[in-house]
Amino acid sequence: MNTPVKCQISIQGYLDYRWSKDLGDLTIVNEFNRHCRPTTLLLGRLVDQAALLGVLNRLYGLGLPLLWVQCLASTNKKPD
Repeated sequence: MNTPVKCQISIQGYLDYRWSKDLGDLTIVNEFNRHCRPTTLLLGRLVDQAALLGVLNRLYGLGLPLLWVQCLASTNKKPD
């Protein structure tokens, strides 16, 4: 897959917004789950699957457990 993808990545734990540059410029949103534990949602567009893999590897290196990932092919077309 060599096309842009819109991604949502959820991880367990708190991640400061300053990590955005190191994580493909994804938007970082901190939340609490139903058990009052911190979770972080990363949202945005990545240029391709290799960029997604880079983000996932970086999160793994930080020791942050991955909860889920959702990616949709991104189109550059404007809606009609």
